[in-house]
Amino acid sequence: MNLFLSQLLSGTTLLADGAMGTMLHARGIGFDKCFDELNLTNPAAVADIHREYIEGGAQLIITNTFGSNRFKLSKHGLGERVVEINRAGVELAKRAISASVRAEHAPPLLVAGDVGPLGVRIAPFGRVQPEAARAAFAEQISALASAGADLIVIETMSDLYEIQEAIRAARESSTLPVVATVTFTRDDRTLLGDDPAKVARTLAEAGADVIGVNCSGGPAQLLRILKAMRAAVTHGKFWVKPNAGWPEQVGGRIMYPADAEYFGEYALSFRAAGASVVGGCCGTTPAHIASMRRALDSAAEPVSFLANPLAAEEEALEGAESESELAKKLSAGKFVISIEMDPPRGLSTHKLIAGASLLHDAGADVINVADSPMARMRMSAWAVCQIVQRQVGAETTLHFPTRGRSLLRVQGDLLAAHALGIRNVFVVMGDPTAIGDYPEAMDNYDLVPSGLIKLIKQGFNAGMDHSGTSIGQPTNFFVGAALNLAPSDVEREIKNLHRKLQAGADFFLTQPIYRAEDGEKFLAAYATKHGKMDKPILAGVLPLVSAKHANFLNHEVPGISIPAEMIARMESAGEDAAKVGVELAVELIQKIKPWAQGVYIMPQFSRFDLVAEIVERVKT
Repeated sequence: MNLFLSQLLSGTTLLADGAMGTMLHARGIGFDKCFDELNLTNPAAVADIHREYIEGGAQLIITNTFGSNRFKLSKHGLGERVVEINRAGVELAKRAISASVRAEHAPPLLVAGDVGPLGVRIAPFGRVQPEAARAAFAEQISALASAGADLIVIETMSDLYEIQEAIRAARESSTLPVVATVTFTRDDRTLLGDDPAKVARTLAEAGADVIGVNCSGGPAQLLRILKAMRAAVTHGKFWVKPNAGWPEQVGGRIMYPADAEYFGEYALSFRAAGASVVGGCCGTTPAHIASMRRALDSAAEPVSFLANPLAAEEEALEGAESESELAKKLSAGKFVISIEMDPPRGLSTHKLIAGASLLHDAGADVINVADSPMARMRMSAWAVCQIVQRQVGAETTLHFPTRGRSLLRVQGDLLAAHALGIRNVFVVMGDPTAIGDYPEAMDNYDLVPSGLIKLIKQGFNAGMDHSGTSIGQPTNFFVGAALNLAPSDVEREIKNLHRKLQAGADFFLTQPIYRAEDGEKFLAAYATKHGKMDKPILAGVLPLVSAKHANFLNHEVPGISIPAEMIARMESAGEDAAKVGVELAVELIQKIKPWAQGVYIMPQFSRFDLVAEIVERVKT
């Protein structure tokens, strides 16, 4: 039996090496160079890296042949040197192993012939036919096998069509064991949208001896993916080689955040979760591998995954995509503060980011981003949500009007929002275009808010579109709806509220109120007809800035009624009117706490400083 397979059957977890490209780049070799050619032009550099990994405790050395296929080498004018470069790669690894000093009874070291993607798209997503792809893989794999590799590692693949051709080529051109691993994006899907379960089943059915995941993100993500793969292929053998976290550019250099000690802790988690081979990918070094070696050697008995001290952390990470922070806070009974912001009218986002940062630092739980308020042309709300979440670190709620959107566009927009990492959506009808910048613009819609809520909650969140066709995976939207606590027609508003609840609304944002008793009265009326309202309400609070502002809202804005005593306080405040407006807002928020689970604050005239003060006073 092949030595690699026999070691796997023994139940031990093999330790593979770490990154080659990272180490070569650290030696001053630019990413624009052909690393594979170094097997011929600078073999000492490659051999030295192999030696460092062996000294760190690696049992499996991967050849420097990741890009040594005809397609990639041709880009460097080396297309006719495929066999030469691959053979040199194996010989360098074997030479480093032979020169190593190891304990007398230490298990033998293995050489894995490395095979990466072709660097071209194959049909049906590209123009290279499967037969041509298979031939290119076979040419490389034959060279690796004839040079004496112990196994073939097909890694960092993202296209299942391509990796299946590589596995077929390996089976047809050698008798060596085959490892097949795939890389995933941040959402735990391949670039072509395949989930870990599908990937695992496909690789197993294609005939790979070991299946797994490499590259992608850091250890936390790959532990999630490993568990999903193992659940799908319970009898499989698994390979895990994570990056040292997601890379970032610092001072012109590519940096990875995960240190060696962190990798050592995860080596035990990978083993407990069923990995037969562990190691490191981009950003990892001999220090990472040495840390994993120490961890694996320190615990001879298998570590129970449930007893793993990192288990609770990983379970939390697994659920990070399934539930928004807003949903978690409301579920936990926390009093939530949500603040509305309008997108900019032009390209500049500097003021937006500054305002969002101020509010986030003050303690706001979520930033609501309006979509073309008052039917005025503004930047896409999706882009603003993504910018705020990425640059400020604050969670957002996307306002999602149905007006002006066909059924086709609604569904495409939902997919886009989810892909951007937006999980909270606030479904509204939207303002009619007749009142805005483009009164002649199309104003049609296919869905009313309750219909869109139903589409999201009962369709998209179940993995299906409006026609019942699968969208590949369920979305995880937390859906809000509008509510008027002081309507002119109470019966009609109760009917609308009940319809939205039946459709599946998760929470409600209300129009501005200035009397806490308005909410109590409306909810009592609803309870009389349908029973107690059981979904969180974030009551609308619109802080007053001046006496003129208060009178304008009271007399000219439909649906807003401000008590006379509030207006009197604003009028008597003089130059301190804005401060009094803050005091009135804080007083109102304290009064609504018995029946609301949060507030939805709408800043006026971009006075984010006043809202930040309100947030800080409410939080203390």
